[in-house]
Amino acid sequence: MESISILVLDDEHRLRDELEEFLTRKKFLVHKAAEPAEAFEYLEKEKIDIAIVDIKLPQMSGLEVLKIIKEKWPITEVIMISGHGDMNSVIEAMRQGANDYFQKPFRLVDIEQAIHRTERFISMSRQLSNYNKSISLLTKRLYETAGAPMIGKSPQIKEIIKLMEKVAQSENTSVLVLGESGTGKELVAHGIHLLSQRKDALFHSVNCSAITDTLFESEFFGHKKGSFTGAFDDRSGWFEIANGGTLFLDEIGDMPVGQQAKLLRALEERKVSRVGSHQKVPFEVRVIAASNQDLEGMANEKQFRSDLFHRLSTFIIQLPPLRERKEDIPLLVDHFLNVFTQKMNKQKVKISETALQKLASYDFPGNIRELRNILERAIILSENGHISSSDIPLQKHYDDGNNKIILDSFDLEKSEKVLIQKAMQTAKNNKTNAAKLLNISWQALGRKLVKYNIGQTRR
Repeated sequence: MESISILVLDDEHRLRDELEEFLTRKKFLVHKAAEPAEAFEYLEKEKIDIAIVDIKLPQMSGLEVLKIIKEKWPITEVIMISGHGDMNSVIEAMRQGANDYFQKPFRLVDIEQAIHRTERFISMSRQLSNYNKSISLLTKRLYETAGAPMIGKSPQIKEIIKLMEKVAQSENTSVLVLGESGTGKELVAHGIHLLSQRKDALFHSVNCSAITDTLFESEFFGHKKGSFTGAFDDRSGWFEIANGGTLFLDEIGDMPVGQQAKLLRALEERKVSRVGSHQKVPFEVRVIAASNQDLEGMANEKQFRSDLFHRLSTFIIQLPPLRERKEDIPLLVDHFLNVFTQKMNKQKVKISETALQKLASYDFPGNIRELRNILERAIILSENGHISSSDIPLQKHYDDGNNKIILDSFDLEKSEKVLIQKAMQTAKNNKTNAAKLLNISWQALGRKLVKYNIGQTRR
């Protein structure tokens, strides 16, 4: 930590000189003032970390000086000293934000210990300030580029942002972002990109579950004109398009095993060949993959290539579900209400305390995406700029025809099957519409329908 700067404000020149001599020997940078006006000049010109202020001063009292310092220079910490043991002054000084209080005569070593205590407080405050600045900057950049900010004050979100900042400095490290659907995996990937030296290059997002086998090589590696029916022009693949930037592979767990082998080879060689060409084209991208599935478990069960898993998981970020960081719900609610009222050109909407409590007690199986949809619907239903509890219907159960199953039960496969059945019923067995309700591709839905034997004709 840089040297602490101390201002001694006391009208007794002997005490000022004594403190200056002692604190200078202790390697502190010391300034002296005999009256408040002189002290304020130092505060205007210099960065003062700690002010040692006497209660009894010419021009105004030390308590008035303390109040002005806290109003105009809030990052400056204050230690009060007094020649009178007035308990009311002590209480008032601490109430106004003084860090410590000493009665004259005092031992210089006690002042030194108080400064060290305050020094630790200053260090923590600076770290928090730097952290809040980084969150604000990241939020601003994400809002400008991705259309959504990183919102939260929970310990989990603070830790996620720390991990993002660290891995962003390692330009070529592959990152795997894991978390339930709707937790903000793409937002984290975009944030890493914006925090890195690649921020001015392209961030390209790919939904791996939507890529068919026939188009895989053309989409990822590109193709030459005439290499297949419909190839009317030369085309660059995603690795070339994202060259110098970041390639985000969303829902990597839904990628078929055959495609995984081709992807792994490209990642290891850092070169691709366009379809219809034998020429190798080098690329330089950071790959960030994301999944809401247990990829390690899938790799152990041979449902996902273990070598690709290890290639992608150099650095893993696990996103918590919204139910594990409920202190962030009020912040997210305020954000989404502001967003939707502006989009819908509505007056500012207020949410009742009972409605907020209702949201806070809900488990949000769909996480932030579900909260967003709930609030969009609530604003549409609201009247007179007020969202009540009745505007927020929450469904915790779905009926599979035999019994009701709680969505946050520990049987993940059973809950997923019930959700898919419900989506198919709501969409009247239209796979495209059901996939939209579930927020997955129709190819991924098709695989899950086969897995759970839903709507399959037995031969």
